[in-house]
Amino acid sequence: MRITIFVPSNVHSLELAGLMDVFAEANARAAEAFYEVGIVAEEDGPIRCGSGLRVLPDSDYLRSPKDPDTLLMAGSVGVPSAPGRDVIDWLARTAPQTRRYGSVCTGAFLLGDAGLLSGRHVATHWQYAPLLAERFPDAKVDGDRVFVRDGAMVTSAGSSAAIDLGLSLVEEDLGRDVALYVARRLVVFLKRPGDQSQFSMHLAAQAIDRSRLNKVQQYILSHPDADLSVNTLARIAAMSPRNFTRVFTQEVGIAPSEYVDLTRIDVARFLLEASRLPIESVAAKSGFGSARAMRRAFLAHIGAMPSDYRERFRTSGNGSRPTMAEIG
Repeated sequence: MRITIFVPSNVHSLELAGLMDVFAEANARAAEAFYEVGIVAEEDGPIRCGSGLRVLPDSDYLRSPKDPDTLLMAGSVGVPSAPGRDVIDWLARTAPQTRRYGSVCTGAFLLGDAGLLSGRHVATHWQYAPLLAERFPDAKVDGDRVFVRDGAMVTSAGSSAAIDLGLSLVEEDLGRDVALYVARRLVVFLKRPGDQSQFSMHLAAQAIDRSRLNKVQQYILSHPDADLSVNTLARIAAMSPRNFTRVFTQEVGIAPSEYVDLTRIDVARFLLEASRLPIESVAAKSGFGSARAMRRAFLAHIGAMPSDYRERFRTSGNGSRPTMAEIG
């Protein structure tokens, strides 16, 4: 099966490598090489990734293999610079002829430039979702999902979500067992479905360098089951409650109470994924106090019950994570 990955200038190396490694591990698992993956670019020559890593494409787009089964747009660090009109025409012409096509992260902007997003549900990195929606108002942009499938088009959030997208394609082509094997080989542990929220990525990105607020954020993460009221957090920040709430909301982008809720959900997710603790114990350790309160929070932010979440993200029959022996 031929897969063509188009790389823009300043491509995000993790996204490209993530896709490549997923397909390579799938080939290693299959009885014979199943995927034939080619990297193409606007010009024939080395591409400098945003990280400084240099990649040598297999060809420019004009000499790329004809009739690929799958065509994917890699994302760049930031919004990709618009390629030449000939590249856009090639993309607009080639994508509809494939069995499936799509993008990782800001590669969605290239699909938009080619007129392929109109009326479509599309995912991208949450940070760039508002700009994508503004630039392509006919698209149905979802900045909260790991990846989205809409007909022949599949798009994903940024960075590590490229692995999730790749695993979903492997599962579609070769089955769940192969996809889980690849996930374990890459030490990903969990193969996330597309409708999982990116909210944990929000928390990581919202950690800021303002010393007092950073101290508060670290305290919240380290003590999810403590008293995390505004008054308590304001004392840690050495601010009045009113000023703390104003500054925190302005700098972090969400209110302190919402940040606490999202952090507790993050902690609960980890415990549900990595342990066999009863639901009641998970609720207590993550700071919800009761299983009922945790269920309400999960339904509001994730759209699933904690028990359903645990069942959904199991990677082995007994609900435990694979051992290092299984991974190796």
